[in-house]
Amino acid sequence: MNENIDIWLVGNTGLRNPNRIQEGFAVFANSVFVGNLHGKENEIEFMKLLDEKGIIQNEEGKDESGSHARKWRLMFAKNGFIYPQVKKKDGNQDDLGALDALTPFGKMFLKADTYPAVQECYLRSMSVEQFPLPDGVRYFSPLRWLLAIMLELEKRTGSSEISRIEFALWGHTTNPSYNVSDVVDSILDLRARRAVAPAKRPFDKQEIQKRGEHYDKKPENFLDYTDMNMRYLRISGVLQRKGRGLVIVPSKHVLAEKLAKSTASEESLMQAYKKLCNGAPLPTDSMDVAKALLDDLIKQMKERHIVFDISDLPLTTPTEVNIARQRLENLMAQTDEIKYAEDQRNQWKEISDYMSLLIKGGGKLVYDEDNAIEVPKDETPAYLEWVLWRAALAIDHMVNKPYEVRGFRLDSDFLPVSAAGGRKGDLYCEFNDFTILTEVTMSTSSRQEAMEGEPVRRHVSDAVLKYDKPVYGMFIAVRIDTNTAETFRHGIWYAKGDVKQRLDIVPLTLAQFQKYFVAMFEADKAQPEHLRDLILTCETRRDILEAPAWKQYIDTTVSEKALSFVDGRKTSATKEIIVPAGAIIRHAVFGEGQVVGMAVNFPESATKTMELPYLRSLPDEVNFCTDGRCLLHDRFGEGTIYAYIVVFKNHIMSLTYPASFDACEVIVE
Repeated sequence: MNENIDIWLVGNTGLRNPNRIQEGFAVFANSVFVGNLHGKENEIEFMKLLDEKGIIQNEEGKDESGSHARKWRLMFAKNGFIYPQVKKKDGNQDDLGALDALTPFGKMFLKADTYPAVQECYLRSMSVEQFPLPDGVRYFSPLRWLLAIMLELEKRTGSSEISRIEFALWGHTTNPSYNVSDVVDSILDLRARRAVAPAKRPFDKQEIQKRGEHYDKKPENFLDYTDMNMRYLRISGVLQRKGRGLVIVPSKHVLAEKLAKSTASEESLMQAYKKLCNGAPLPTDSMDVAKALLDDLIKQMKERHIVFDISDLPLTTPTEVNIARQRLENLMAQTDEIKYAEDQRNQWKEISDYMSLLIKGGGKLVYDEDNAIEVPKDETPAYLEWVLWRAALAIDHMVNKPYEVRGFRLDSDFLPVSAAGGRKGDLYCEFNDFTILTEVTMSTSSRQEAMEGEPVRRHVSDAVLKYDKPVYGMFIAVRIDTNTAETFRHGIWYAKGDVKQRLDIVPLTLAQFQKYFVAMFEADKAQPEHLRDLILTCETRRDILEAPAWKQYIDTTVSEKALSFVDGRKTSATKEIIVPAGAIIRHAVFGEGQVVGMAVNFPESATKTMELPYLRSLPDEVNFCTDGRCLLHDRFGEGTIYAYIVVFKNHIMSLTYPASFDACEVIVE
């Protein structure tokens, strides 16, 4: 096997996440570019459309040639969603379909409204033999070929697992012109030598250099293309992540065996295109295979003691059998997700590392050659929701199921497919005595308030009406815009019937949440009650502080409370009653009254003391300090409140602060 090698690509390095293709294809299907996606002008305009719809983030001046659009078009065509361009040597375009027009399979793909349905579409695409073999006659399917390799590995070792470096050197660099047994010999030889290598990174580098002697492009491609290819192969639903490598999904083992029986075809490329564009058949379309796959899944579920019932479903056609199997697969996925959730308390350090990557705007953290985490820069919104979902699972004690907490979809590796829709909140964490609704955004601009202020309050309001327990809101972003903080500081929302609600929503930066999250786990005190206490403490100053000061108070509170977990130190946050402007006071002796002013001691003032109006707000030249008792005057510096002026029914009097308020109830409306 010393001939020149090539690397096959099931995806595209300019479109590394196949989960984004359906959204982009939906934009295309409703555009003027259907049947008209060739030509520089059209390519540039389609790229602008994708950018306008939020599918891509195209920096101004970065790509003015439309190359990004060409990459999308390539993936639409390669998967059979639009008719590809037929070369003259392969046949006539008219015999296939109009160039760039939607195919029957493309229309089917648009209707795939569940993740398993999307996976099945990709599986049909990847099962088609449309990649040319070196003999110039036959075509092969990379997915079928890789499954053949992995099944041979399983036959010899007991596991179908193929590692990242094994895939890089002997997976996507080979094809059915190789002998599968010889390829597996090379993989096992590599595995044995690597196992005793004193340092894995230098070993891998040397092996890539050696294999690269037969490759005429950049040696970096071995690993760069590996990550992209494996991601596309996983979306077929037949493979899933194992470390940084791949393994066959247990519930799809029978299907993998059927697919691997044929890896190459002598059919013409035109025949492959016709099959691709009309929706390639799968082994599960036959009754025998569909029933065998269902029976194997039932056996696995019984072995795992998973209770199920499909007695209400008919099993007389392949479609009906596949529907039953999909129900069981969904149940198994939910069971696996519960198991995954239970393990998150042991993964809090990795969760924190993901937060660090998000704070930086994405990137990769490599622990060692076999373990790494990554946040793709163009997928940060989805990963932000996902990592805070994992954080909630780690804190634990929720009464709702993990799949009921999130609004976004997961793949078979529990990685995010896309961000949640805007119709409901991002994360609903229901505990015994309260519910915390978490909303997140990667937006940091002044438009943050415009985009998030209304929907976040509406979602929290809906939750208040839904749950018969207190509901608290956490708004988490990499940076909190001051206007956003001001909106949540008031937290007012009018529900149906003009019912006024005062919502409890605290804005936190991701770094602040991370600090508190880590402190809880380092002190072995991760409990939802501590999260609620943080929210309540941060809220105590919202009625008296302006937004900038409230943000500072939140930051100080987070730091002090995080430190208290570690050293047991009490926080400096006072327990004194906070008195908002115009607050209603219920006095044990004088009854109900209203705050209209305050008496303040300003040492730098000539009069030393001063009365300030406080019915609506403080005068513009005066602001509260974060402790809630001191004021800062533009002219007279810092002062201390020593009394509030209250109008009762028959009295106007000064109540000393804080002493007299022990006999008062402060009502905040």
